[in-house]
Amino acid sequence: MGQTKGSEMKQELFLPDDYRPADDEPFMNDRQLEYFRRKLHEWKQDLLSDSRDTIEGLQDNTRNIPDVADRASEETDRALELRTRDRQRKLVAKIDAALRRIDEGEYGYCEVTGEPISLKRLDARPIATMSLEAQERHERREKVHRDD
Repeated sequence: MGQTKGSEMKQELFLPDDYRPADDEPFMNDRQLEYFRRKLHEWKQDLLSDSRDTIEGLQDNTRNIPDVADRASEETDRALELRTRDRQRKLVAKIDAALRRIDEGEYGYCEVTGEPISLKRLDARPIATMSLEAQERHERREKVHRDD
């Protein structure tokens, strides 16, 4: 029989369905962390489910299409779908990184300045690693270097 490791088992934190992180509570308290953990897990599950559906669809649609225009159209659709899946795969990696930051106590803080990232920004983009100001500076620098 296996042993239960008490210290490794986390107690489920109760969050009401209508809970939203608020600025008037301590930043990244247990409720906020649980809120973002659940949001990230749900997002990841949705992406993985979509990915499974795509793979099944691509396998089902492998057929010989005699018309050249129809075949080209189907190949274009397939390429677009695969590109979308690749973007989603990268997104899943970012979600996993955000979940790691939650576990390590680093979630919600800008990787550039160390300042808290606004709750509004995190709610809209829970994988954000920079505050809005740091992100804008980063994008301006990137644009300048791209124009060289």
